[in-house]
Amino acid sequence: MTAAAPVVLKFGGSSFTEPAAYGELARALSARLDAERRPLAIVVSAMPGETERLRERLHEVDPHPSDDRVAGLLTLADTVSAQLLTAALHRLGRTATVLAGHQAGFTTDETFMWARLEHIAPEPLRQALTGHQVVVVPGGQAADGRGRPTWLGKNSSDLSAVAVAVAVGAGRCEIHSDVEGIYSCDPNKVTGTRLLERVSYGDAAAMSRQGAKVLHHRAVRLAEQHGIALVCRHNQAPFTPGTVIGTGGPADAVVLNLRSLVLGYPDHAAADRAHRAFRADGLDTVRLDDSPRVALIGGYVDHEESQRRHGLAPGHLAGIPVTEIRNGRTTLHVAADEDAAVRLAQKLHDHLPSPATAPPTV
Repeated sequence: MTAAAPVVLKFGGSSFTEPAAYGELARALSARLDAERRPLAIVVSAMPGETERLRERLHEVDPHPSDDRVAGLLTLADTVSAQLLTAALHRLGRTATVLAGHQAGFTTDETFMWARLEHIAPEPLRQALTGHQVVVVPGGQAADGRGRPTWLGKNSSDLSAVAVAVAVGAGRCEIHSDVEGIYSCDPNKVTGTRLLERVSYGDAAAMSRQGAKVLHHRAVRLAEQHGIALVCRHNQAPFTPGTVIGTGGPADAVVLNLRSLVLGYPDHAAADRAHRAFRADGLDTVRLDDSPRVALIGGYVDHEESQRRHGLAPGHLAGIPVTEIRNGRTTLHVAADEDAAVRLAQKLHDHLPSPATAPPTV
């Protein structure tokens, strides 16, 4: 091995649709080890559905579990994935180990769910990489200052991957998922979408904050802070590269996420209280200025439980947000229901400016 920085790779849950996928990926990683002659630091997510199965089991035992129990249990699904990939690498004769969140040097605040990353200690990862060809890190895991398990939030494997890149001094981080990059809108819902070859840190973070199924916005901001290029690639051979996130001009897009929702409240004071409560729980929200409404972004949150814990009356469903991003500015629209949201997204996308000639892929 050379003294060059390790290669940092992230593989989302869609990479592991069946157990055999771990062996297939291990073979591809083994080939990359031979080609690059430097170690690999890999972040992985749980197999599809594993986290939700653990959540359902927990709620069968306790309908209102404490956040520390939720964080301690749900993150185990990613640990299983990391151990399976490590086993597949061992079978090929590669030296590999797993560093769970409390071992990797990632420290957060004391919010168990949707925790904020506060410190990255490089020593654990660097030491592990001196004795292994591959170090595998379960995504989304960390620990607070007292060593208690915390969870970085939905889709936070991206954040874990960038944190790994920071720790090992890598200048780029490859994010592998079931699409090769970022599109101008959800191609499964809207026609005429296009792959964006280059997206600025700011636009990528804005898309994520508004619910786009792209990288975690905190991951983008951390990458920007440390000058790390994010390279989006497909998660199956030949691992086609698509979007590079880094410096660059604005990218026009429309964000449609049918899991996002808008909650309405009787007055602005009630909406403000709900907004503060959601933010205190680490949830991504947008407070609509023109009315007593709050947009909850990205789904996968129990907003009724969050409001119950804070002693608030629940808001009523007021629609689905659809966000237009043009020239670095965001405009949030509210559609009545899912069908209306798709129609609105299509209309907004049809009126986006025609793209300039795309720059070459890095």
